[in-house]
Amino acid sequence: MGTVGLDPAVAARLKHDPAGLVPAIAQQWDTGEVLMLGWMDDEALHRTLTTGRVTYFSRSRQEYWVKGETSGHRQWVRSVRLDCDGDALLVAVDQEGPACHTGTRSCFDAGSL
Repeated sequence: MGTVGLDPAVAARLKHDPAGLVPAIAQQWDTGEVLMLGWMDDEALHRTLTTGRVTYFSRSRQEYWVKGETSGHRQWVRSVRLDCDGDALLVAVDQEGPACHTGTRSCFDAGSL
């Protein structure tokens, strides 16, 4: 992990957790539907900004993954915004198919608490 390729001015605005990660919320760009939460380090953010496809860092596998690479349920980047504290990203996407690994459109449709 690190600032490989990421604009130093952007990297300086990010507040990473102890593992060097920042939470990234994926939201459907046109409806505002919250789809999922993933994690990014500087390299994942750089890849997301430069390829137009969302790249996350898997905490369990300790590797990068491009959303939809194997499932076909791609996330196409429309915009990326940083919150006021610099500790979370909002990624507006055009989602193809379900966003959740369970096969549902959103990871947040398990009901209210």
